[in-house]
Amino acid sequence: MANLLNIKDLHGGVEGKEILKGLNFEVNEGEVHAIMGPNGAGKSTFASILVGNPNYEVTKGEILYKGKDLLELSPEERSWEGLFLSFQYPVEIPGVSMTNFMKTAMNEKRKYLGQEPISASDFLKMMKEKRELVELDNSLASRSVNEGFSGGEKKRNEIFQMAMLEPTLSVMDETDSGLDIDALRIVASGVNKLRSSKNATIVITHYQRLLDYIKPDFVHVLFNGRIVKSAGPELALELEKKGYDWIIKEFQK
Repeated sequence: MANLLNIKDLHGGVEGKEILKGLNFEVNEGEVHAIMGPNGAGKSTFASILVGNPNYEVTKGEILYKGKDLLELSPEERSWEGLFLSFQYPVEIPGVSMTNFMKTAMNEKRKYLGQEPISASDFLKMMKEKRELVELDNSLASRSVNEGFSGGEKKRNEIFQMAMLEPTLSVMDETDSGLDIDALRIVASGVNKLRSSKNATIVITHYQRLLDYIKPDFVHVLFNGRIVKSAGPELALELEKKGYDWIIKEFQK
């Protein structure tokens, strides 16, 4: 089981405000990690720094991804190396069809890896397979990216993109936000079907309900920019019952 992500003493934030304050974190192939925590704990900052959002700054620490210094890579290079972020609020891209968007993204990754562009027939076959995986309607795939999509359709589209790009590490930033039970089930089912011994997933969430569908191997509590508690999936159930106060009090002793 190879190591995918190794974070040591990570400090960083946005607009001069330090939000992550010495975060240590490790992910191996085949694992699913859930990160939970109260508002303002640093969960979305963590995701933004991982994928290279230019609005966020790292002031100290290191991030190794598959042995490479992630902080030396551009956001595009991080994606081509196999890092994927599912956004909490996916944006609409008017005038850019899903088909062209996905084909361009896939071929840019293939170019980076020294591979030939995907053929039209292989691409269309793959599109069909992956759409079915997340129950994404065929008509949506021919429209502009997320334009006029419902919240649930946007999230399904995110998982469809993940399926097409076949990342080694997927970061789900509050993917359950705003989803009804049916959409949640479909999105989680897609994530579970894509799970393998060679990839890994980080699920960032407030709620246990997503973890009823996507079973984590490890649950971590992020508070004040640090991981303050880690355990198995039973920790999420305990948080659902008791909230975060007991962990915060324990941490502040």
